[in-house]
Amino acid sequence: MKHELRHMRAQGSGAIVNCSSLGGLVGIPGRASYHSSKHGVIGLTTSAALEYAPRGIRVNAICPGTIDTPMVRDMIAKGELDRAEAEANQPIDRLGTAGEIAQAVLWLCSAGFVIGVALPVDGGYVAR
Repeated sequence: MKHELRHMRAQGSGAIVNCSSLGGLVGIPGRASYHSSKHGVIGLTTSAALEYAPRGIRVNAICPGTIDTPMVRDMIAKGELDRAEAEANQPIDRLGTAGEIAQAVLWLCSAGFVIGVALPVDGGYVAR
C-alpha cells in the first residue's frame, strides 16, 4: 500500500483492494496465527480507508472463503483439510474459483461509493 498510495496521492484518486480471508472475519481452532494476520489486514484496510477517502482514494478488502487454489489443494493432499467437508461448510456446496475472487476485486475497484469494506467472497459461509 505504501507504494500504491504514493502514486495515488499524486494523481488524487485510486482504488486499493487488500486480500484478507474468511479467517479475518471468523475464528477456527488451530489457525490463530493465520487468522490474527488476516484480522490485521482488515484493521489496516479500515484505517487506511478512513484516512485516504478524503483524498479520493478508496481502500477495501476481500475475504475469500475456501478457494480451489494450490494452497488449498496442498492442504487437502496433506490431510489438513477435507474437501468434502469444506464444500459442505459452504451453502453454495462447492469451493470457490480464482475467477470469482477476481470478479469481486474488479467490482470493488469500480464501486465508487464503497469504502472500508471487508467483503466476504465465501459461498455464503459467514451468512450462516
